[in-house]
Amino acid sequence: MTAAAKRTWVGPSAPERLEILRNTTSIAIVGASDKPSRASYFVATYLLSSTKFRVYFVNPVVDTILGQPVYKSLADLPEVPDLVEVFRKHDDLPGVLDEAIAVGAKTIWLQLGSWHEGVAEKGEAAGLNVVMDRCVKIEHARFHGGLHLAGFNTGVISSKRQLH
Repeated sequence: MTAAAKRTWVGPSAPERLEILRNTTSIAIVGASDKPSRASYFVATYLLSSTKFRVYFVNPVVDTILGQPVYKSLADLPEVPDLVEVFRKHDDLPGVLDEAIAVGAKTIWLQLGSWHEGVAEKGEAAGLNVVMDRCVKIEHARFHGGLHLAGFNTGVISSKRQLH
């Protein structure tokens, strides 16, 4: 079966994703890494420097990331996160969803390239917002003027003469 054939779930529209982010005050990054080359590190840097979200890191084998404490699980966080952003391999996603449901999170957000129909169905059945195959950093920047709708910065410097 092709990857396209496996994708029957339809996620929230752009206005719905914007509303999710507007209603979010805290984000837990599950699978956060202390390695600057990892996507989760780049996203964490952006969220800490460019948003008002309270950002928590969850990784059972790391102590600090960007000078902040890292928690072993969602249950160890000092508050219930509104949004759980997941940087974990496919087979780990159902377990992360179960943790998110158990702590009372409002949204589970699977990073770019991450898609799990079962997680989407179970998450929605439990009352969570579910977003898959999207980047919180890209979505936030897009909605807040940092990116074009296609997901990249439009502040292009070009040698082409602009037509007036």
